[in-house]
Amino acid sequence: MELKDIKSVYFLGAGGIGMSALVRYFLSENKFVAGYDRTPSELTERLIAEGAHLHFEEEPQSIPDECRDKDNTLVIYTPAIPQGHKEWEYFKANGFVIKKRAEVLGIITRHKKGLCIAGTHGKTTTSTMTAHLLHQSHVDCAAFLGGISKNYKSNLILSDKSDLVVIEADEYDRSFLHLSPQIAVITSADPDHLDIYGNRENYLEAFAQFTENIREGGTLIIHEGLDVVPRLQPGVNSYTYGRDKGDFHAQNIRIGNGRIIIDYVSPWQKIDDIELGVPVSINIENGIAAMAVAEMCGATAKEIADGMKSFAGADRRFDFHIKEESITLLSDYAHHPDEIKACARSMKELYRDRKISVIFQPHLYSRTNDFYKEFAASLSLFDEVILLDIYPAREQPIEGVTSKLIYDLIESNVKKSMCSRAQIIQEVEKRKNDFDVLVTLGAGDLDNDVPAIAEILKTRLC
Repeated sequence: MELKDIKSVYFLGAGGIGMSALVRYFLSENKFVAGYDRTPSELTERLIAEGAHLHFEEEPQSIPDECRDKDNTLVIYTPAIPQGHKEWEYFKANGFVIKKRAEVLGIITRHKKGLCIAGTHGKTTTSTMTAHLLHQSHVDCAAFLGGISKNYKSNLILSDKSDLVVIEADEYDRSFLHLSPQIAVITSADPDHLDIYGNRENYLEAFAQFTENIREGGTLIIHEGLDVVPRLQPGVNSYTYGRDKGDFHAQNIRIGNGRIIIDYVSPWQKIDDIELGVPVSINIENGIAAMAVAEMCGATAKEIADGMKSFAGADRRFDFHIKEESITLLSDYAHHPDEIKACARSMKELYRDRKISVIFQPHLYSRTNDFYKEFAASLSLFDEVILLDIYPAREQPIEGVTSKLIYDLIESNVKKSMCSRAQIIQEVEKRKNDFDVLVTLGAGDLDNDVPAIAEILKTRLC
């Protein structure tokens, strides 16, 4: 099946952040787009408003007639769709072409130059930042992102003049192995998704295989110090990057008064006094990687500096909702122990003399079971922890695995408490005058409560 011959596209899991970028892409190509998702959300409402025909009941009879011809309908699924899903079974039984999101991205970008950003954490911010640097420059690019860019209010950027396309390369279910990068970035490789990979060695092996797929004449840009052993094809270039070490790095880092300014150093030039539009210290490293890609693609020094300053961030990535002297509220997608550690250190660096509290919602029973000791150690870097129950996502409960595994190991000098997500609004209301800097963390549905939390805390400003 050639994409140009497709008339209809059906999505199983249309409301996922990565899938929704493809929904928008096929809408832009004037295809009939329909699909299923488990729950309505603000994002699915937007997709419906943009022309997608979505429903939320797992029923084959809800599939539109336009998507029942297997010869001109492509079905795209997310690995989060469980085995035995009724609509999945319908398409499989009737001989439809069914592909993963990453497979379709690989097909779409086959004749373009893919700038693929991979890593356990940092990939959404780095890919969104890279896309912004290039799109606002004379170079331009398209992008399929794993988060909503605040600059463009979308996770899809289109271009009619550039053959560059930024892709957030997801390692879950080995999806990123369907991509063939022109430039690949690896931001981190801390083991995750052990329900898929089994152990650390298999996880690192997948990243090594990812580097094998870089095209001849392409480039790998990898964070210094990672345990990934690249397997590069002949003719592929390799560079390292880091905060203060690597072929690409920062010098003269200045942090204070809510601002971060750095000098960017590459093998070819130095750009002084670059200000980060989202001033958290982890974005120094993310920014170095994004600037390296933008520089290698031809963006000028001024375009790079202007783009870094105007970068507004991605939703749920160090997303400030209140930024006042008396109260600060931000939300972040961090759901892995190393992401939480990076968040805590960034907050401590930015707000040295303030109390930093965190509300954390663990994501997945399997991840909690694999890393509860590491979660406890990372959360112990905050001054106060409010721990919620586990968000199950695609999983069934595991006997004996609850948030209490984490709670019991949080260090005794940290103020801590537990409540359910249903109780969190009441808990914030009760303690609203106790918070100084409050961070909400997790990849589950806690983010739906952030607007209400913000309204409660804003009453203090009055």
